[in-house]
Amino acid sequence: MEQPLLKCAVVDDSRLQRLAIVKLIDSHPSLELLAEWNNAIETKNGLLDTKVDLLFLDIEMPILTGFDLLDDLEDKPKIIFVTGKTKYAFKAFDYDAVDYLRKPLKRDRFNAAVEKAISAIISNNSGGNVENEDFIFVKSNLKKRKIYLNNLKYVEALGDYVKLIMDNSEPIVVLATMKSFEKQLPSERFLRIHKSYIVNLDKVERYNSRNIEIDDEQIPLSRHKKNSLVEALNR
Repeated sequence: MEQPLLKCAVVDDSRLQRLAIVKLIDSHPSLELLAEWNNAIETKNGLLDTKVDLLFLDIEMPILTGFDLLDDLEDKPKIIFVTGKTKYAFKAFDYDAVDYLRKPLKRDRFNAAVEKAISAIISNNSGGNVENEDFIFVKSNLKKRKIYLNNLKYVEALGDYVKLIMDNSEPIVVLATMKSFEKQLPSERFLRIHKSYIVNLDKVERYNSRNIEIDDEQIPLSRHKKNSLVEALNR
């Protein structure tokens, strides 16, 4: 399937930061830049006349934050937050953000976020029910938390708990066994490669007979799971 051309805009009160994002957008074959705005008020007015599919949105801006902007919008485009701080990560995903990127931006993370946006828009346009598989709810610290599967790198056994290692946010500890938690994850996207580890297959960068590598982290691979890993990665 040919990837769609996403019409996008950049919102950031820093001209230099906007330029950095624009440069990445201009070099991506599936993106078309329609507008740049430097604050939330300007963005809200601009969106009245400019229809975009994807918004690269800063959070900390004068007068109104990126969150304030989204609270005021009825028809929201897909959102990729771009910020210099990690403290907003949990709140960002309460807004159904596609992804959360930290400044300074890295091209590979930027491209990965764009791919998530493309997948989300294709799913919406197809009218499918993929969204139901795109996140799960877990109970952590007596609260239900929404976990987006695209942002779950791997799961690690931790005694009577499991630890969820996420993109761009702190690990989340959940009271569960590996066996029970494995059942919550789609088998075509996640694989248990060791008695203590379940990995997101999309995040695997390299592997050998003993380990796999995700974001420069070495995760042990059980000898009897190597064939299953190879088969899963080649599906």
